[in-house]
Amino acid sequence: MSSHFSRREFIDGAGALAASSIFPTPAFQDATSVRANGRLKPEELRSKLRGVIAFPITPLKPDFSLDILGLRKNLERLLETPIASIVAAGGTGEMYSLTPAEHLEVVKATAEEVNGRIPVIAGTGFNAPIAVELARQSAQAGADAILALPPYYPNADEEGLANYYAEIGRATSLGLLVYSRDWVNPSPAWVEQLAARVPTLACWKDGQGDLRRYQQIINRVGDRLHWIGGAGDDCVPGYYSIGIRAYTSSVATVAPKLSVKLHETASVGDSVSLMRLMNTYVIPLYELRARRKGYEVSVMKEMMNILGYAAGPVRPPLPQLRSEDAEQVKVIVERWKPFLS
Repeated sequence: MSSHFSRREFIDGAGALAASSIFPTPAFQDATSVRANGRLKPEELRSKLRGVIAFPITPLKPDFSLDILGLRKNLERLLETPIASIVAAGGTGEMYSLTPAEHLEVVKATAEEVNGRIPVIAGTGFNAPIAVELARQSAQAGADAILALPPYYPNADEEGLANYYAEIGRATSLGLLVYSRDWVNPSPAWVEQLAARVPTLACWKDGQGDLRRYQQIINRVGDRLHWIGGAGDDCVPGYYSIGIRAYTSSVATVAPKLSVKLHETASVGDSVSLMRLMNTYVIPLYELRARRKGYEVSVMKEMMNILGYAAGPVRPPLPQLRSEDAEQVKVIVERWKPFLS
């Protein structure tokens, strides 16, 4: 983001950051140097994440077991579109419903199908020990980066939250992305201090959709981190208006061509065409997804089921679609036909 200062250039003496017990600088422990040296270094990852970062669903069979063959087929289709990266077992991929063994299966299959063509980012979370375990096994399975979702404990103390991300960052040599969503909505100063503490922290994925706050964070931290729009495809106009050129897309799991079109149209500043795409295709989808908690995954899976792709049910506590909402999904799928061929 060349339009922003690389560091806070206008901080006076009273506002300058000092070392604190909340953000001590640890010795960096390289747990996966062999794997990381064969893949992207954190600083190299940033340049690869331009455009659409796809968040595929994790297909399940009717008995709720993993459908790895179906996942591979979905990824094969997804890779026909010029997306920038794929997140294995992210939020849309129901990471929090997977066991560590299932998580490894999903990441391994994704890395094998992608085969180095684009970066594979593996989701992690829960608590520090499990997050570290998932990060390390993902690195060994071929992931190129780690996406840290919020921990289990809501509204955690700042020191504890910083320690959580620091432990994940120390677990591997891979680039770390922090996903700021739900109760993880820190101040610009906190983000700056975390970036100084964790050498592998490469990217910040905003899931709040608060452009005012995001601009303040970007202005404070500058080009130390790569900035990603992560609140949803419906926020592309806002993110791209402040100079961001990468966003995470759950739409890509169904219609990657539409996701790429959103990126291309927003990148050139064609606001008329962009809003036409938003009003016709994206906003009706997000209105439906907002009707019930968990529908952000349930709706995407139902769209794929209708189209004959591997998807299946969602695991509890995510809800299955009500019949009237399932009918609305059919209407959306019909409308999306120009981007489904």
